[in-house]
Amino acid sequence: MMEMVGSTAASYWKSMEEHGFRPDQPSSRSWALLAGYFVGLAVLGVVVPGPKIQGVVLADKTRITYKCNGFAVLVVLLAVLAGGASAGFFSPSIIADQGGELFVAALILCTVLSIYLQVVGSLSRSKSTSLVSHATGNVVHDWWFGVQLNPSLLGLDLKFFWIRAGMMGWLLINLSIAAKSYLEHGSLPVSMVLFQVFCLIYVLDYFWFEEYMTSTWDIIAEHFGFMLVMGDVVWIPFTFSIQAWWLMTNRAELTKVAAFMDVVIFLIGYTVFRGSNKQKHIFKKDPKALIWGQPPKVVGGKLLVSGYWGIARHCNYLGDLLVAFSFSLPCGFSSPIPYFYPTYLLILLLWRERRDEAKCRQKYKEVWVEYCKTVPWRIIPDFSFHHDPSTTGLRFANEKLQD
Repeated sequence: MMEMVGSTAASYWKSMEEHGFRPDQPSSRSWALLAGYFVGLAVLGVVVPGPKIQGVVLADKTRITYKCNGFAVLVVLLAVLAGGASAGFFSPSIIADQGGELFVAALILCTVLSIYLQVVGSLSRSKSTSLVSHATGNVVHDWWFGVQLNPSLLGLDLKFFWIRAGMMGWLLINLSIAAKSYLEHGSLPVSMVLFQVFCLIYVLDYFWFEEYMTSTWDIIAEHFGFMLVMGDVVWIPFTFSIQAWWLMTNRAELTKVAAFMDVVIFLIGYTVFRGSNKQKHIFKKDPKALIWGQPPKVVGGKLLVSGYWGIARHCNYLGDLLVAFSFSLPCGFSSPIPYFYPTYLLILLLWRERRDEAKCRQKYKEVWVEYCKTVPWRIIPDFSFHHDPSTTGLRFANEKLQD
């Protein structure tokens, strides 16, 4: 089995190299592309209008103001790039052509930035929640997890800007791979079209609801170190696009039934993912806002047990996993390579769920115990349905995730 996986991986890597993804010392052109992308994104973030949203209240009672114009910035960016490609200034496959070098350049950039953040953050004497130093003295730990909550550079909130750059970068890589595939083959198979459409919807949705990002765990609780710096700008765009690379070199053909089922899985996952995140964000802004037409129910006056959050803890993770699998299903089952993303995401979300649970248990204490009794089901349902009037919706039992 391992030999087969190893042989498949080697064949896939060779195929990627043949199509331009060769991790190598970045050329001046690759550095220019990367620098132009970040500078252009920063400039557009400033000049493009958008709503200003107050973040959550921090420990020192302050709030960070976020300019949530990501959707408009993305539209302008795509329009500029499409215009430039149409005018012949560059090939629409330019990002895919430089894929390997851009990967190395981004990794170098993230390593340098995370070292800078560690040094500056450790020397910080600020008392504000955003900038106070959380250095532990363990150099590796502080470099990996970061020492400040919301560091800034040249007026940019780096954490918010960095995830924006990663999500847009993922979409641009995907579209460039699709363009390269079309230029090489003269058409795109249904499998590639499905993957591209799903990812486009996912990224557009992310920026349409960018305001919701301001209340996520990454923004409000995680320090900004190499884990997030690299994760946002290297891991997300370059590993989440593996399916696109695979489909360019392996033109999988789908039956109409398979394509239909994949669309159904995506729609279910998207509905659960977006719906649960929306409910959580709205509840944080207005604890009295109706959920599924009913007043929200809470435990201890703090923890929501209505809507998706009365069905299972972290129902949003379930939706995200279904969406992730819908990205890979167009590739078929001839290779495990395209399933790297959903497999990784499953491991990540299980680990993150454990971290979330531990922090919430410490923060809410007895209230958390009561909450777990009210909603004992975690992430994945086993579909043993029965109605419970004490919570909104259906009960999902999941004994495997109870320890």
